[in-house]
Amino acid sequence: MYIPKTGWSWAFLTIAILESLLVLGFEGYVFALFQNNVKDIAADMNPVPTQTRTIPTYLTLFIFGHVFFVGLVYDALRLKNTIQIIGLCIFNLALLVYGAIQIDQIKEANEWLLNQGLLEDTTVWSKIQPFLIAIPCILALCTVLMSIICWKLYDEFAWTIYKHISADVRMKRRYLTYQIFVALLKFDFFFFLGFTVQFIVIVLDTADIEFKLTIVVIPLTILFLLAAVWATLKENKWLMSFVIMLFFAALAYFLFKLVRMYNDKKREELYLPARRSLTSFAVITVILIVITITNAIACTINFNKGLKPHITKSQFDGDGDEKHPMDPINPHSAVQPMSSRMEID
Repeated sequence: MYIPKTGWSWAFLTIAILESLLVLGFEGYVFALFQNNVKDIAADMNPVPTQTRTIPTYLTLFIFGHVFFVGLVYDALRLKNTIQIIGLCIFNLALLVYGAIQIDQIKEANEWLLNQGLLEDTTVWSKIQPFLIAIPCILALCTVLMSIICWKLYDEFAWTIYKHISADVRMKRRYLTYQIFVALLKFDFFFFLGFTVQFIVIVLDTADIEFKLTIVVIPLTILFLLAAVWATLKENKWLMSFVIMLFFAALAYFLFKLVRMYNDKKREELYLPARRSLTSFAVITVILIVITITNAIACTINFNKGLKPHITKSQFDGDGDEKHPMDPINPHSAVQPMSSRMEID
């Protein structure tokens, strides 16, 4: 098990854990207070009001998001991957936006339930509002702190890069492209899944055929992203070409969902309780897909140019640094060990 050995690494990991505990604690309180005041009659209505599912969905996504976040922080520090650390600061900023969006969404859900007489306590909003406001404030503060530490970590990891990465500038750029692609796939996973979960829970009815088809998309998405990693590691051009085609299909899918959210008059009432959060997830996912496609093409261009041994035959020593026993160009000569992270050129 990797244990951070430097103060800045510990600081980054500590902030990530404390932020997650505070945010999830506040979200848990909001969820418990809100759900305990929704009248039982709401669950017996057909269909069940989508407003009653808004807060449970936010809580679920925040739990998944912060577990995912802490896991990636640990992974980035273990690999000394500055690219991923920068990505995590941006990811935290996305969570901040999501936390800010939920305030209005929950307020609107609360007002609708009050008007329908489905809340036991009419003062629920005044009780949960301070906690909802505190969540984006915590995320904003932690984002600033982590961004400062990220810069320190970049300087701290510079010596490791100098020791463990060869002086071949072209090889360093190829490796950087690979590192960015793998990091993008990790964030794609969260936003793909985050949008799909919200769409299933809030918008779709279980009797709808689209509900079943969307459920099937989840495991297929995981297999698709794993195939993208495998194709890159093995430098399989045919599989990578297929992966890029699927990314274009995913791009069309999310654009279709985004347009339909504002044009589908039949489901307008179903979309309203979560339209802003769904829109934010869809827009971020579309941007990520475009960047991922660009990087996937760049990775494919770099196939069969000497990078494969650097990313498939590495192993970690006791200090968490990655080593390569042989030079991929000359198998009879020793080479500089190679770190699993990359300096930004």
